[in-house]
Amino acid sequence: MPPIDAYSEFPQRFEHLPLILAGPILRRTDPDAVTVWVALKAARSVRLSVYSTVNGQGRHIDRKQMEGSRTTVQVGKHLHIVAVTATLSDRSPLEPAQIYAYDLDFGNGDETLNDALNSRGFFPFVTLSYLEHNLPTFAMPPDDLNHLRIIHGSCRKPHGMGRDALPLIDRLIEQFADQPNTRPHQLFLTGDQIYSDDVADPLLGALCDVGTTLLGWEEALPYKQEPAGNYQYQKISDWKPGQRTDIARYYAGLTAMLDDQPQRAKSHLFGFSEYCAMYLFSWSPVLLPPRFPKGTTIRKDPKQASLWDEEAQAIRGFASELWHVRRGMANVPTYTICDDHDISDDWYLNREWCNRVLGKPLGRRIVQNGLLAYALFQGWGNTPEQFTEGQPGEKLLQALQQWSVSGGTDESAWDEMGKYLGLPPMEAKTGLPKLKQDGEVLILDRDYSDGTSALNWHYSVRSFKHEVLVLDTRTWRGYPVGEEGAIAPPMLLSPTAFEQQIQNPLELTDRLNQAGTSSIEATLVVLPTNLVSLSFVDIAQRWDWQQGKVFDHDVGDSWNFHEVAFTQLLETLCQRRDRIVILTGDIHYGCAVRLNYWFHTRNSATQPNSTYSYRASVLVQLTSSSFKNSELKTYVAHTKAKSLVLEQPEYWAGWQHPPQLVEIVTTPSQVRVIDVEVPDSRPFWQQIHSLRGNWDVAWQIALKDERSLPDWRYRIEWIKREKSQPVPGIKRRLELESPQEQSAKWRRVLADSLLRLWRNRWWQEGEEIVGRNNFSVVRFQWSPHDNAKAVIQEIYWHPPWRPTHVVKSRYFVPLQLDSPPPLPKILSSK
Repeated sequence: MPPIDAYSEFPQRFEHLPLILAGPILRRTDPDAVTVWVALKAARSVRLSVYSTVNGQGRHIDRKQMEGSRTTVQVGKHLHIVAVTATLSDRSPLEPAQIYAYDLDFGNGDETLNDALNSRGFFPFVTLSYLEHNLPTFAMPPDDLNHLRIIHGSCRKPHGMGRDALPLIDRLIEQFADQPNTRPHQLFLTGDQIYSDDVADPLLGALCDVGTTLLGWEEALPYKQEPAGNYQYQKISDWKPGQRTDIARYYAGLTAMLDDQPQRAKSHLFGFSEYCAMYLFSWSPVLLPPRFPKGTTIRKDPKQASLWDEEAQAIRGFASELWHVRRGMANVPTYTICDDHDISDDWYLNREWCNRVLGKPLGRRIVQNGLLAYALFQGWGNTPEQFTEGQPGEKLLQALQQWSVSGGTDESAWDEMGKYLGLPPMEAKTGLPKLKQDGEVLILDRDYSDGTSALNWHYSVRSFKHEVLVLDTRTWRGYPVGEEGAIAPPMLLSPTAFEQQIQNPLELTDRLNQAGTSSIEATLVVLPTNLVSLSFVDIAQRWDWQQGKVFDHDVGDSWNFHEVAFTQLLETLCQRRDRIVILTGDIHYGCAVRLNYWFHTRNSATQPNSTYSYRASVLVQLTSSSFKNSELKTYVAHTKAKSLVLEQPEYWAGWQHPPQLVEIVTTPSQVRVIDVEVPDSRPFWQQIHSLRGNWDVAWQIALKDERSLPDWRYRIEWIKREKSQPVPGIKRRLELESPQEQSAKWRRVLADSLLRLWRNRWWQEGEEIVGRNNFSVVRFQWSPHDNAKAVIQEIYWHPPWRPTHVVKSRYFVPLQLDSPPPLPKILSSK
């Protein structure tokens, strides 16, 4: 392949670029502190000022409420990043349902936000405001849950199928910019904010060029081991776009390509500069090249050249609306959490993945590069308190600057950063990552001999009437012990993680409520991985698990694959809250699922006639995915075709100890009772069906006696998707035709009749899921009367019958506490 030098114009363009390369992005926003993240091309001391507005409606600036400053961190010679936090001085805290504005200053008052956003004579004029004062704004959440608006979504791949849904958030804010009770109050990006494994070849070419220029030096990565035990180092520019699959597989141990799809790792990100550039390209149009090289200048094979041009066209379409993404993220508090693609496909999926990747120097280096970029571009803004003086985040930033100034050669600083990022030390004898016992499972060891404390990626957000627990289900997994446990599904949260991420925050909220310093009424939990999935997804994953192909479909990334973890999650949440809303993504479709849970208690565990009572809870899973990564299978499931196999309600019972169950088999001539073999597992689940059968035979599961009454029961039901409604005031231009579409119009003529059928509105109005690119707005119907409470998810998407318009599908989920269904039949009361 000829060298890719068509990007070489970037160093010449760089000097004409504005000071701000990406951002500002509004991050954690509390009544007493506001954080804004920004990436600059030069070092600055950045001052953040937060202002109230007249009558809280945003149109006119009133007075300064908060102020704070911080010096940027030198990530590279031309890349300087800061998350600056403004705090209260003598003013009262920010109030609910009020619009505030903020401004940034980059040079003692002589370099304003608008100056830093623009470059005269080179870059088009940019404003991030919806109002005449030209400042970005945000609305504090209300103290009435009926007015709360939360946006969530996940999975955004630049060359993924379909139109990017993230720019639509900007249009939504614009419509209600001066309405504090209606504009979005919080945005949760629930995973896969970038795709580091599946990268378009033309995009990687640009990332390499831009990343190296920004750092000012080129990273060399450990590669082949020499006979003496030392490792050869290779510059990342030597690994060209489209040629990285074998390197990723054999020298890094990565698994993105293992499901017989080598193209998914052909341009995998390897270098720290590439990860940084990917974030900058995903959130801002400033650094994107004005054009990409033609495929014929890069690839000799016509098919490969055509694929290059197709990917370049997809990236141009993605880039064309990035200014909407930039403005939207500047005007709503944004919270994130990592999932696997932020680092690499299947990241920490199971113990086998940890061993095969972290056990190779190149694999470990790639993971640390991804985590370092995650800390800078996502983690810092989620938990700014971890990056204050003396905290692990601040020490990480110091080590980063030391490593960067050395041109990536300071191994001591590199090793130090690995500890702050939570990478486990290596076993000297085995060359594998260290694990330690946590209850009955193994976790990655973070107990460093020098006492270093690692950063936490999980966090909580408490507002006036609601709380959000954002869980880290990637780095705190509990892996089964033993040889067979290497590929076994893990607990997505280990026992320690359950305590730190769920139990402690919920108990703290209870104490605050009891003390009168808080009045939280609603609890939401962000889970990057799903609690409940479509049945065909579960079937496919279980089949892969039986075949030992655990990396094909993320086997083990669902909560229901590990009975102990699933049971503990339900128990931990439902025994502390009677209503819980889970926000999740990951699976490239949107839906709503309701789970009723009943925890049963008896005043005697052994007496059959003891009182048997229950406590009811309701848990609602709201899924929104993907922003930009639809698949053919989700397109089909989106339509009426899925109505042929609708998801059915499921009834389950669970026991802390194995029960005595029987199966009653009834035929016209006899009734037989057969003991059911129950595995000696704790806890134990059993799906409970009503009487099933046909004219010849019927059967049902029953309890042998009252001592086998279940400890808990739950029912799963899928909420129907209502008919879509148009969203007024939001239109988008048609997407550009790809080169293939331009050269094959005759095929389109032949296919017109089929396309009309496929795009027909009736056909696209499926009953359960939204399988096209989307995001969701979550709101509540809240009432003093429990039976009137509900949560509503509105999923926004582009209808194929009117591709320039936007529609929304509504899911209405009641939150009343239902009575449990009848207990299974009991054979004997003795």
